[in-house]
Amino acid sequence: MTSSETGPRLGRRSLLAGAAAGSLGVAALAATVAQAAPEENAAQAGPEPAGPYPPNRPELEPYGLAETDKDLWPREDNSFLLPLETRAGEEEAGRVWIRDTYVNCFQVDGRPLYVATGTTRAPGMDGPSPWNDGIYVWLARSLRGPWKLADTTGLRPDQPKGKVWSPEFADENRPGRTVVAPWQEYWHDDGRFGKRGNVWAPELHHFRGKWYLVACMGDHSKLVGSFMLVSDGGVEGPYRVVRGSLEKPFGEPVPGGPEFIEPGAYHHIDGGLYTEGEDAWLVLHNDLYSRFRDDMEDIVTTTDLPRFGQTRYSPEPYLEGAYVFRHGGKYFLVHAAWDWSSTNPDGSRRYAYDNPGEGREQYQYDAVVAVADRFEGPYSKRWTAGVGAGHNNVFEDHEGGLWATFFRNPAGGYWSDPARSGEAAVPGVVRLEWTGPEGNRIYVKRR
Repeated sequence: MTSSETGPRLGRRSLLAGAAAGSLGVAALAATVAQAAPEENAAQAGPEPAGPYPPNRPELEPYGLAETDKDLWPREDNSFLLPLETRAGEEEAGRVWIRDTYVNCFQVDGRPLYVATGTTRAPGMDGPSPWNDGIYVWLARSLRGPWKLADTTGLRPDQPKGKVWSPEFADENRPGRTVVAPWQEYWHDDGRFGKRGNVWAPELHHFRGKWYLVACMGDHSKLVGSFMLVSDGGVEGPYRVVRGSLEKPFGEPVPGGPEFIEPGAYHHIDGGLYTEGEDAWLVLHNDLYSRFRDDMEDIVTTTDLPRFGQTRYSPEPYLEGAYVFRHGGKYFLVHAAWDWSSTNPDGSRRYAYDNPGEGREQYQYDAVVAVADRFEGPYSKRWTAGVGAGHNNVFEDHEGGLWATFFRNPAGGYWSDPARSGEAAVPGVVRLEWTGPEGNRIYVKRR
């Protein structure tokens, strides 16, 4: 999570520092990735116009109804899939299987560096459960690519290229330096699932000249919840666990999760990082936050975390992927919400951000957004910013264009249909538009 005003493109001091911590990864990238042609860069990006601004869409009543208009979908005219270099075991498929796609752009050593990561699956697995093989990172100089796996071969010649962290790296732990905490290691149950332990939804950030990874140990881990890693070198690592994540995930245990999770093991998931100037905050599922200490080794408030002031739906459904970014002097809070379809009494279709119920079917995994004058809120009513674009992040390209990621959730709804599932779990990016200082809404780029 980052501020588009004080963030990567505009040269926050911490990003321009770029120096020692980022030089190794940048040098490796420069050796393997060519600069994109100027005309390609011009075609893919460009700053937003000063005006006139596109209009806000009308608010739907009652509050909580969902948009389905094709104008709010990622389409061929406003989005594309990133041509990520395939990982080991994906060569035959010819594409990367990924969920929770994350992309960002940072200025490092005076040049733009694009990074990508997300939830991946181990070779031969259908998905990222009950175990997967860690966190992979891709790098590029242009949003269009070429996208290459981070060169980790010098650090771990026996591991697949691009894998920057995994529970299997526990044998690298040394006194005073923990690469994998005990609660993050692989484990085996009594035979119900066998091998277990998965890492989900990573975000990669460059802050004060260092690289940070914020991610979540998934539902099959010893403890479920969010943690942070910091690199002792460049973007490719080596990474270690910060002190606040050594014993357990950030925050306190909470009710929730599948029935197979042990009582007390479930913590706040989908952790992310928001930075502004020299300050940083942890954002947790789905309405909690805490400022980081100056040394970035732990959060300031570790219990009874403050909550964002939100205009909630009634009833409030299950939300995921909380994300904050700043644009146009405002703060935008993004959530992923399932749009459930049902039948109105008159026979028409109703689409709403509901909870599961009789007669309701999952339709799309949407991005819903609210806006505020302050980071902590209070935030406005939410609106549908992107249909099927849930669990994303928002970033600026190196020319000021505003983008969001998407991945087409294969877990349910529209993209789980067998006729479409082959097009799901992808690394997608979609252009966004801002309705200006009066409207202060963002949507996927409309026709």
